[in-house]
Amino acid sequence: MIDIKDLRFAYPGSNGALLNVTRLTVEPGEKVMLRGPSGSGKSTLLNLIAGILAPQSGSIRICGEEIATKNDTAARDFRINHIGFIFQDFALLDYLTVKDNILLPYRLNPSLSLNAAVRSRASQLLADLGIAEKSSAFPARLSFGERQRAAIARAMITSPKIILADEPTANLDRANALKTIELILSSAASNNAGLVVVSHDDSLASYFDRVIDIEQFKHV
Repeated sequence: MIDIKDLRFAYPGSNGALLNVTRLTVEPGEKVMLRGPSGSGKSTLLNLIAGILAPQSGSIRICGEEIATKNDTAARDFRINHIGFIFQDFALLDYLTVKDNILLPYRLNPSLSLNAAVRSRASQLLADLGIAEKSSAFPARLSFGERQRAAIARAMITSPKIILADEPTANLDRANALKTIELILSSAASNNAGLVVVSHDDSLASYFDRVIDIEQFKHV
């Protein structure tokens, strides 16, 4: 599902590597939590797995395919088809309604068919996340928590085989945070998807099969 070998990554101009990952695997259906302090490379690792960033060296195989060598267009299409990414900054488009934001992957990739069943699934996700009444609203009219939940719905609309979540509960109150993490876990389980969640909330650790400290990938 996710198989990383000898990955090394540094931002341009940095004095040393931010990440050195000798080996990291995530199996189908496995739930992994990635934790560490701000700026330690957790979000960077998610972006590498998603093909948004490319490593200086090493291999990142996702669902059997090498994503690190794909060009931007190929990586985007692969990501839309295989990966649900819940971004920490939401990455919602201001000029689209909530429901249109959720359906965006189907408009970006012609290999996905936008049909009545997909539209129904989008409505159900909105209801499950408690924002059904915001379907026709634009992101600027949403609270931070509502934007986060819309981003979660968009990530799950394609029933991806891999779910990457960058602080998915950071802007939610405790009750909604637990409901949200349970929905993400349920979605992952229903598709036997591998799940990698970045979180500062240690109280969520019991929900996961493994908890990985990012510091173990900091050694040169």
